[in-house]
Amino acid sequence: MSTASATLSTAAPADHRAAVSLVEKCRLATELRQIHGRIIKSDILSHPLVASRFVSAFSLSEGNSLPDCLLLYSQMMASLGNRQGLGFSLPSLLKSCGKASALEEGRQIHAQVLKSHLREDPFVSNSILRMYLEMGEVEVALKVFDKMFNRDVISWNSMISGCFKSGKIDLACRMFDEMPHKDIVSVNSMVDGLMKHVGCDFARELFEKNRDKSDVVTWTSMVSGYTLNGHPKEALKLFREMLRSGVDPDVAAIVNGLSAIADLGFAEEGRWIHAMLHRSSTSLNSGILASALIDMYSKCGLIGDACSVFRSISSRRRIVDWNSMLSGLALHGLGRETLDLFNEMLRMDVNPDEVTFLAILSACSHSGLVDEGQHYFKIMHEEFNISPRIKHYGCMIDLFGRAGLLENATRIIDEMPVEPDSMIWKSLLSSCIKHGYVAIGEAAAMKALELAPLDSSCYVLLSNLYANAGKWSNVAKIRAVMKARKVRKNPGCSSVMIGGSIHEFFVGKEMGTTCREVVRAKLEEVIGRLKMEGYRADLNQVIVDVDEEEKEGLLVVHSEKMAIAFGLASIDEGAPIRVMKNLRVCGDCHSFSKLVSRVYNQEIILRDQNRFHHFKGGTCSCNDYW
Repeated sequence: MSTASATLSTAAPADHRAAVSLVEKCRLATELRQIHGRIIKSDILSHPLVASRFVSAFSLSEGNSLPDCLLLYSQMMASLGNRQGLGFSLPSLLKSCGKASALEEGRQIHAQVLKSHLREDPFVSNSILRMYLEMGEVEVALKVFDKMFNRDVISWNSMISGCFKSGKIDLACRMFDEMPHKDIVSVNSMVDGLMKHVGCDFARELFEKNRDKSDVVTWTSMVSGYTLNGHPKEALKLFREMLRSGVDPDVAAIVNGLSAIADLGFAEEGRWIHAMLHRSSTSLNSGILASALIDMYSKCGLIGDACSVFRSISSRRRIVDWNSMLSGLALHGLGRETLDLFNEMLRMDVNPDEVTFLAILSACSHSGLVDEGQHYFKIMHEEFNISPRIKHYGCMIDLFGRAGLLENATRIIDEMPVEPDSMIWKSLLSSCIKHGYVAIGEAAAMKALELAPLDSSCYVLLSNLYANAGKWSNVAKIRAVMKARKVRKNPGCSSVMIGGSIHEFFVGKEMGTTCREVVRAKLEEVIGRLKMEGYRADLNQVIVDVDEEEKEGLLVVHSEKMAIAFGLASIDEGAPIRVMKNLRVCGDCHSFSKLVSRVYNQEIILRDQNRFHHFKGGTCSCNDYW
């Protein structure tokens, strides 16, 4: 029994101070209704402080509907002759109207305010303003704003935030420019709004102009904005700048910094942040720091470190921590280990969610565990009452497709309760390329192109299908269609970090003179040594109809080969070469990397757009199944 409920078993409160104290302890509507009855009997309902606190508490308590709140408000107004004290309760009531989108009721309260002395109360006026903005009534809010007696910084900030929320970007910018006294809140609203609706460049320009008004929230908005907009390098650069400026990052900034590092795959940076957290005695047992660290280490190729973090929080693991670890194992192709961890999770009575099963099905797909994948897809719904989403179906199509079970894959597509998207059709197309199913692949490609006519990967995959089948005239037609539609192929890009600096390699893009000479010389040496060990370039990976010598020349300059050559020439002896690639690694580069790892006794950790490949001693962790 709560304190308020216990008090109700005694006599009614003796005076208004006792009544106010009792009301403020209530959290549930049932308790407030009981106290309401007691207060009526005690003859102190007409006291303005009691009335205002009661309306405010009733508006915010759990289990109340807006009509109940409005009815009580009307009763209170009737009992108060001079209506004093209602200014304290109106903001709560107006907030309830805004959340319920009760425009008509809100207007009626607004009209009552205009007829009273409260029209000059900035606390009430700002509440009216926020109510209209909450409902998206920006034009009405602007009229209220223009007629306000005492506009303050809260009024301006409410307008800026409300304009951004309603998509009125130009109006938000105009309000900010006209604002007489800008504070941290206004700067933060603008930075956050510009990041979400306009772009990083505009937000950065505003941020630079108002650094003197910036705080940790501003920095965090900038870092997270760059991360969410797909600019991890800029996000990481800004995070470092934040630390150099003496601003202590909050959890959100650290998580976004770790996310940027995960996207880039730079393990050294991630380890440095982890050490910083350790030095500051920051606990990983609460919040999302642990899962962010697990995710970062997994995506940087350090699955052992990810496991260490996971095991260190054994006493307080949340579902997000389990999911991060399961997804990390799946990303590294550790299918059996993923399933073992899932069973451990069930033994500890942790209920899986849809993200859990996405990791499980992905792990089965990458490891060729067809029977296991079918089993978990079945129990997902039957035992855990989780309805599969399109990504779960995508995993199953990928699972069957990789295993060459194209009939099973197409049956899944036919039986899906939702329309397949372009990713589904591209997954089927990729499987057709691998197993030589030209007719099914053509049909899948046409479906994908209908849904995503400007997606260059659809054209590239179809070109690969035709090239593998020797249909060079069809390859030429695809190129012509791409040119007519102005679709450009995404260039292959591989990056390595050497000595704290990022080095990127693009197919067909000129490098700096020094780097070019280093890469060229090392590649000549490596290719020569590998040929002595039996290496022959897989010319089937080239989708251009040229002679064999030209095809071999095109394969040599694939971005991952250049990155590996640069790593061999630059990295400390014994250290692994970590390569991050934006596209799927081709078969020739995969064979090349395996042989390099044996001939040069060099560990290579390569992350492509789908998964990790750990090359060591002439073998790959994917067991050539990717």
